[in-house]
Amino acid sequence: MTPTTREGQRAELHKTIWRIANDLRGSVDGWDFKSYVLGMLFYRFISENLTAYINESERAAGSPGFNYTVLPDAQAEFGRDVTVQEKGFYILPSELFQNVRKRAARDENLNETLANVFKNIEGSAVGRDSEYDLKGLFDDLDVNSSKLGNTVAKRNEKLVKLLDAIGDLPLGNFEDHSIDLFGDAYEYLMQMYASSAGKSGGEYYTPQEVSELLARITVVGKKSVNKVYDPAVGSGSLLLKFDKILGKGNVRQGFYGQEINLTTYNLARINMFLHDVNYEKFNLAHGDTLLDPAHWDDEPFEAIVSNPPYSIRWEGDANPLLINDPRFAPAGVLAPKSKADLAFTMHILSWLAVNGTAAIVEFPGVLYRGGAEAKIRKYLIDNNYVDAVIQLPTDLFFGTGIATCIIVLKKSKNDNAVLFIDASAEFTRGGSKNKLTVTNQQKILDAFTAREDAEHFAMLVPNEDIAANAYNIAVSSYVEAEDTREVVDITELNAKIARIVDRQQELRTSIDAIVNELEGQE
Repeated sequence: MTPTTREGQRAELHKTIWRIANDLRGSVDGWDFKSYVLGMLFYRFISENLTAYINESERAAGSPGFNYTVLPDAQAEFGRDVTVQEKGFYILPSELFQNVRKRAARDENLNETLANVFKNIEGSAVGRDSEYDLKGLFDDLDVNSSKLGNTVAKRNEKLVKLLDAIGDLPLGNFEDHSIDLFGDAYEYLMQMYASSAGKSGGEYYTPQEVSELLARITVVGKKSVNKVYDPAVGSGSLLLKFDKILGKGNVRQGFYGQEINLTTYNLARINMFLHDVNYEKFNLAHGDTLLDPAHWDDEPFEAIVSNPPYSIRWEGDANPLLINDPRFAPAGVLAPKSKADLAFTMHILSWLAVNGTAAIVEFPGVLYRGGAEAKIRKYLIDNNYVDAVIQLPTDLFFGTGIATCIIVLKKSKNDNAVLFIDASAEFTRGGSKNKLTVTNQQKILDAFTAREDAEHFAMLVPNEDIAANAYNIAVSSYVEAEDTREVVDITELNAKIARIVDRQQELRTSIDAIVNELEGQE
């Protein structure tokens, strides 16, 4: 299949998915209904994933016609322990998506059936290593919610439609290992929901092309990394870019992250499964990274990417313990209570490996604001931790039109300078947002890798010059914008004005003569 055909089919699939998602939700708010569409997609995925895994194992062991979907539950119990150890969960044949769907239209208690299935899937991991990777994953798929209908019958009617719609999506065949469409469909749906939700969606979803740029920056010159981390993991899309860029298996010890919002945390774990990342390969935690970080025993990380929430409030110096926290203490000052941006930056720096790179999307104010933030920038520059600052275009993110930037941190640099890149014009307009195309991304990466001056685009500035500029690290302070105004030839302009003045004088003289002639005739 040619790339063009593949892209065409992908676009057609996306249109179908979005149409179904909108048709199904009826009067339910799209942002609320996402949990049903995404949750049911996940249920179908793990059912087909498990079926393919068991079928493959049994057929390889000498049962060529084996089909797990038709196996009686009692016989299926035999394989539970070894399967949970490998896959992290277990689903009895009668509770597989495809079998529940077959019976759905005739099941008057479909809501209860599904509630029990979800409870059993999560329960299969209890007491196992995968328990906390599965726990609560179906919490947002509330089959008894009045959002689905005012009566049980109406709710079940909606659930039947949901099962059929998700079941009919052409998402590849697990046994042919063509499973990337599930992850792709999930990413597409999250992007569409984020776009239509505006600000609330923008808080948990980073556009794919920005995610890709951040990940590429952190792995320049590398073919693999030990492990990757995002302290504000959102839906997990940023972390998953490493599998795409480095190839499956080249994040050797897996994906780590933390998320404060419970619903979003669930989305991130589902996203990992849907991209076929086994439970042993990801470690995502729910909680407040700044006050209660979950991965002390796992740091340092070779690659860190993040798009933390912009200028949110945190405890800061109202909590006397924080100034002694090893993550924040080195700067001698805490980020302001009203702006936690640089608290995330210090946390990331603290957990960055000596040979690692971090790429962080930042609110522009952190580059030049005074007070405690200026003192933190002084610490970062004086210790030579800032590798690059990249100015991004406006209107890239959902829910905000501001022009954000990327701060790149390293602990092992070959020079005492910061590379400033002005990529504010590197975009194309796509729909209602600006987008970084592959060409735009490559231009930024080429400049980042070359690490040398490029007129109106990049400037390598010694740290002492930044110190002399009050530790201001705004790109516009160092990269001169190109003057696109039309060049005016003053001599020619003056001559043109003189000709206009002469012509005006001629006209006045002619008009005066006509007026005099008319007055003489009266």
